[in-house]
Amino acid sequence: MTYLAPRQGLFAIILLVSFCLQTLLLVISTDQQLSKSRALKGEQMVAQLIDEARLSLENKDRVSLSVIANRYTSEQDVTRILIKDNNDDILVPVGNAPMQQGDTIRQIATNGDSVIGSVSLTLKDISKGEIIAMQWPFVIGTMLLHLLLWLVYGYLARPTKEQINALSRDIQDLHREQYMQIDQRNYDRELERRTTDSDRETSEYSVESATDGQPTSARKLDVHSEVNQYLRTQQNQDATGSNNQPINDTTEERTEHDAADGAQTDISSAHKSGSASRLSATRSFDSVRVQIVFHDEFNMLERLAPAQRLPYLALCTQLLNQAVTELLKQPLLLGVSAMNEPRFDDTGASVLLKADNSHAKVALAGVMLGKLYLMLNKIIHDKHIELSRFALPAKAGVSDDAQAQAMTQLLHSVGKKEQMLILLPNAGLKQISHHVQVQSIMRPTTVYERECAVFDGGNDSMIQRLADVRNAVLMIESADESAI
Repeated sequence: MTYLAPRQGLFAIILLVSFCLQTLLLVISTDQQLSKSRALKGEQMVAQLIDEARLSLENKDRVSLSVIANRYTSEQDVTRILIKDNNDDILVPVGNAPMQQGDTIRQIATNGDSVIGSVSLTLKDISKGEIIAMQWPFVIGTMLLHLLLWLVYGYLARPTKEQINALSRDIQDLHREQYMQIDQRNYDRELERRTTDSDRETSEYSVESATDGQPTSARKLDVHSEVNQYLRTQQNQDATGSNNQPINDTTEERTEHDAADGAQTDISSAHKSGSASRLSATRSFDSVRVQIVFHDEFNMLERLAPAQRLPYLALCTQLLNQAVTELLKQPLLLGVSAMNEPRFDDTGASVLLKADNSHAKVALAGVMLGKLYLMLNKIIHDKHIELSRFALPAKAGVSDDAQAQAMTQLLHSVGKKEQMLILLPNAGLKQISHHVQVQSIMRPTTVYERECAVFDGGNDSMIQRLADVRNAVLMIESADESAI
């Protein structure tokens, strides 16, 4: 599809104004030149007429004066000649001055020291149309030149494919931001609705239990009693068939009942606390776990011989530890420390970062570490492939420690090659919002996929910091290899 040049209509208006101004200036300059030449020509004609008509003017010979004046009125620029005597009486009026106005040149005729009369000569004005008609080659040439400039601009100023693609990306980013805001508002409303429904169901269940007049423990006791009775029947049958000693039913019933109650209570409390901590977007956190896994679609790492797999994993471990060390030296990440020494195995590696104080940007440190290792792994992967050696691309996930297991599942289900997933509460997302851009997962199917964000780029300062740290890590790696 061919796109027009931007503001092509405005450029056409500018060219039209330019053409009109050039034509106006041409008319003005030509008129001034013609006026000067006609004035000089008129003065010469009046002086020549006085010399020829001096004798007839002294004698007031109207016939001779008329013949002489008619010769001058035959000139194209002369419209009227008026000859007067010394008493200012008109002797000869020649021409049609009332029909055509113009500049009048008047000169007194003398014979020695005496005044014998005067001569007035009127030159007609040149119209602007006549000037344009005389200069028609210049006018048409200028018009064609402006038309050519308009056509050239329309061809050269058309947007290129790169500019169209960049504009498309900007529009997609704008729609994506609007979609994220709408989706976040919908999620907040859905969460609030679910919380309200859960509270309502809890209150209804409590009222129903109180109305029945039978405590919950009694109901549990009846269920367990029936189960234990069934188990006793089966065990008695087994004991009768195999001549084994019977089991103390009362003790077993009490033990199983207590264990079942305790287990059910623990599961209920753990489920409530875990659900509250995992699903709450306002949960507090002071540590971030960065998980790095290999993008191994065909399980090539398992089929690789240990002699090749172990050195490769050791190289990845060394790169990751050096990346952690060099990254935490940045002043921006002051107060963030690593709580473990990561090691790569077949499933990948994880780094636990902790904030030593409330001002430490532990979420930003996790995102920068994940992106830094992806940059390093990209270089190592390309170099190994170039040398025909084994290497795997990687993907990373950043989450708080409470959602580490959910992030592991997301990396295996929706994670793509060279991609970084982010699963943080609102405080963590706010911490990284000034430095990175994220986008939502398209068509999420679970709550975690809806809360998860995908790293979509960073600002110039953060990318420059990561490039400097990457170069520092690679220089250390090169120095170690040369020392070996």
